[in-house]
Amino acid sequence: MKAAHPTSSDAQATTTASHLRATAAVGGALIGYLVAKTPQARRHLFRLAEEAKRTGDLTDTDADVVHRVLAKPLARKTTATLYTLN
Repeated sequence: MKAAHPTSSDAQATTTASHLRATAAVGGALIGYLVAKTPQARRHLFRLAEEAKRTGDLTDTDADVVHRVLAKPLARKTTATLYTLN
């Protein structure tokens, strides 16, 4: 994809930097895990974060946030907790 640059008539690429894509993907997986709280969402978050960290696209601070979230055990949902109204 090309976009016109405001100070030049030359078209410039509009591709996103890999670290921004990785941060967006890990952030989406983090939100998905916090909402769904399923083992599948947990594995997905872990795998994305590990890959992004391995490739250098995830900062130490971001990796620490993911690590702290994953350090908490996954609570089991029961039928009683699914249908409890507060």
